[in-house]
Amino acid sequence: MKRIGTSKHIFLFFFSLLPLKGGWFLDAQQTNVIHITLEEAQERAVQQSISLQKSAIDLESAAYSASHLWSEFFPSLSAGAGFSYGSNLFSNGSFTLEENNFSYSLSASVSLSLNAGLPLSMRIITLAYQSQLLTYEDTKRQISIQITKAFYNLLAEKQNIALLEEKLDLAQKQREKSAAAFRNGLISERSDMQAQFAVENARLDANKASIQHESHLRDFLTLLGMNVSADQVALDGAIESEEISFDAEALIRDILPKRPDIVKQRQTIERLELAKRQKILSSKAPSVSASIQWRGGTGSAALQGQFSDSITGSLSVAIPIDPWIPGTKSDQTLRTAETDIEKARLDLVNIENTAKNEIKNLCANLWNLWGTIEIARMQVNIAERAYQLTEQAFQQGAVEILTLEDARNALTAARQQLLSAELAYKLGILDLEAAVNVDLMSEV
Repeated sequence: MKRIGTSKHIFLFFFSLLPLKGGWFLDAQQTNVIHITLEEAQERAVQQSISLQKSAIDLESAAYSASHLWSEFFPSLSAGAGFSYGSNLFSNGSFTLEENNFSYSLSASVSLSLNAGLPLSMRIITLAYQSQLLTYEDTKRQISIQITKAFYNLLAEKQNIALLEEKLDLAQKQREKSAAAFRNGLISERSDMQAQFAVENARLDANKASIQHESHLRDFLTLLGMNVSADQVALDGAIESEEISFDAEALIRDILPKRPDIVKQRQTIERLELAKRQKILSSKAPSVSASIQWRGGTGSAALQGQFSDSITGSLSVAIPIDPWIPGTKSDQTLRTAETDIEKARLDLVNIENTAKNEIKNLCANLWNLWGTIEIARMQVNIAERAYQLTEQAFQQGAVEILTLEDARNALTAARQQLLSAELAYKLGILDLEAAVNVDLMSEV
């Protein structure tokens, strides 16, 4: 029996070391955790974005066209060579294969067509490149804002898990006190079972939040192009709430004209106006065509025959007439171009009005959200004090355990509400930054 007791003590001694060894092992594992900051997440997301890569391809194509504007007036060049054979088929002895029946020909030509709308066509190409560049930069910024929102949502979920784990810890501590009180006959079995139920309920809430957070974190890592498990990554950051005042009228006056969709719509109007002028000049103004063609060869003579060549040139001027006649198809096409411009101008007014209302609403929403944060902070203070008083009353037997559980749940709910308000305020600032296309926090 003594030997068995000694073995038992040795076993318990080594078993007591396991938490220490386990903790050391976890610390060793945590040294391999990948820490990701917001800036790193934004950079990775931009690099991995398929939509941005497609936009970059379109931008490269537009840039190439803009850098080769000379191609619009580059002449058309062509060259040709021919080899022929001629012989009777049925008459004069039918078909024969003779060397003298072979002949060859060579040709080359240059043609150039010029019209008054050519400079406007070149301007339209340049404008298309500027519009594509604006689209690329706007796409890049929107990706950065969306990944920032996801980053802060994950931070909020992590903090919520911490709140639920704290709730679980309080419930476990209360369960230990209830178990001791039950053993001593101070409380009923029903109260003890209720304390145990509260522990399991708090554990279930914490597990659900943790599973949901891991799922969202995996989706986030996929956007970053990182093929690692969720437990190998830690997000470095915090949701900090600081009241910031934004003047909606100042933002509309100073920043709204630079908003990408407004700039692009103005470019659209300019492009339509240029296209209209280009159509007018191309259809109504005279066009000049010039060409030079050279031909050489032996003609119908043999390959050894005498070589001969000729060169011809032409210069022509075409003056259109039907576009000047009202009601013709050409005239109707020009009228359609004018209606497109008018509709584009109306679209611009609508975009500006919508943007103004959006900025005003977002600024007002931020003001309301900050008021919510202040109220939520007071509620947390009240809930913390109420829980302390309720716990003291429970220890004195003045209240039931259900009352204590309600106070604990109210405390956790108040803290979660504060966390939600702070997250909403942070996301509201990001929405305003997206609306004005400016990093407002860097200017505060």
